[in-house]
Amino acid sequence: MDAAAWLDDYRRRVADIGHRARAAQAELAAVEATATSRDGSVSVTVNPAGALQRLVLAERAADLPRLQLAETVLATARRAQAEAAELASRAMAPLIGEGSEAMRLLRAHMPAVRDGR
Repeated sequence: MDAAAWLDDYRRRVADIGHRARAAQAELAAVEATATSRDGSVSVTVNPAGALQRLVLAERAADLPRLQLAETVLATARRAQAEAAELASRAMAPLIGEGSEAMRLLRAHMPAVRDGR
């Protein structure tokens, strides 16, 4: 391969990486996950980092003991965080490679759903 062909190939690869990075960035910006407790008393929305964006307590939440309500909020938030992490990892897969070491590392640090509330 001559220098001009190598340079053209290099430029194509860099442009492709840039395109995939912009696509991943746009997808990540749109990631938001909402989970609702089984009894409908709590609804939680988080961003891609798992940070709480919205918390909605339905009328029936007032009937729950405080400890149960707190546990329900946390369990529901964990479910939303796990979903947001999965959506974020799907957005990153085309950029870093589905089977790459970077993807394995990312997935190893994703939150897991611990219970089904």
